[in-house]
Amino acid sequence: MAKEIEKKFLIKDDSWRNSVTKSVEIIQGYSFLDSGVFRIRIINKECALLTIKSSDKNGVRNEFEYKIPLKDANQMLEIFCQKVLIHKKRHHLFYKNHEWVIDEFLGDNAPLIVAEIELSHIDENFEKPSYLGREVSQETKYLNSNLIQNPFCKWQ
Repeated sequence: MAKEIEKKFLIKDDSWRNSVTKSVEIIQGYSFLDSGVFRIRIINKECALLTIKSSDKNGVRNEFEYKIPLKDANQMLEIFCQKVLIHKKRHHLFYKNHEWVIDEFLGDNAPLIVAEIELSHIDENFEKPSYLGREVSQETKYLNSNLIQNPFCKWQ
């Protein structure tokens, strides 16, 4: 079992785009559990993952992730997940010895763009790139699982 310790930030400009090393398209759906969530994710229409995450406990979540057949993922999205799916383009880049991912949301969550960094422990130090805006790690409305229920286009 892995522990997910992640910080999220809004983006204040497009300067990050020059540092992207890889981009992928992601479609994902969610089903909710009493103590967490499970997610089905399809990457570039060729790879699929099943992820089970516990509820957040002081910035840390338990995470189990498994590669699954693409055919199964499509069926699971249809059978188990809410009909609204997250569509986004995920960009990977590195800054000061840390990998960052920047999610550029599409559809009902456009034009939302969020940067994330995964840390090895809750107090790990890291340098923030200049394109980061305010931290939104503790604002649950920015969780992908919540963007399904309350998409960015409906925010005031």
